[in-house]
Amino acid sequence: MDTGLDRKIQTLSQWMYDAKYLVVFTGAGVSTESGLPDFRGPDGLWTRKDKGLPAKPMAVPWESVEPNSGHLAIAELQKLGKLKFLISQNVDNLHLKSGIKAELLAELHGNITKMRCSRCGQKVDRSLGLSRCYCGGKLAKSVVDFGQPLPEKDLMLSYEHARRSDLFIVVGSSLVVTPAADMPREAIRSGAKLVIMNQGETPFDRVASLLFHETIGDVLPKAVKRLKRLMGLFE
Repeated sequence: MDTGLDRKIQTLSQWMYDAKYLVVFTGAGVSTESGLPDFRGPDGLWTRKDKGLPAKPMAVPWESVEPNSGHLAIAELQKLGKLKFLISQNVDNLHLKSGIKAELLAELHGNITKMRCSRCGQKVDRSLGLSRCYCGGKLAKSVVDFGQPLPEKDLMLSYEHARRSDLFIVVGSSLVVTPAADMPREAIRSGAKLVIMNQGETPFDRVASLLFHETIGDVLPKAVKRLKRLMGLFE
């Protein structure tokens, strides 16, 4: 391994170990290693659209997509008791599929496998085939389209946990879509260290405490493995 990268991974592991309130924020980049496209990467959906190109066909159908080593590393942080909250811009359901507890997750843009109640905001599995919530409210898709407001509860929880964080790790997001991209700003204002793992540049690169442009699978699983050693847990 590159010695510079190795040192940075070691630093990240130590910061995870020291953190009292670790919050992770994910974008489409965390799911590219599962075969899903990102948005603003070199071959992303919006990048291709700007060039007049169609979206690349998916390698596997949506329902067959599985969590990758990045998702599983975040789920491992949960098992270790280090993850306080996870904020995601993704709609692909892979965090829940990886074992993340629903109460530790805010899905700012919804979830393709869930319906949301227009009355109480409760999320219900689409597979149940219901048109009405248990409260009697109408169920609609939970995925947020452009121009629609983000789910109020998820947004409120995201701001709250970002402000409480002392270590805020961005994984696979270009951080250009607001209000989701406001979260790292809130974390910094509260004194948190900001770590960014993204192959492309972000507007927050200059203020990040630690920056990785390598693939997520080459960084996050290794950092979590070293964290386990620091915690005295050996595989």
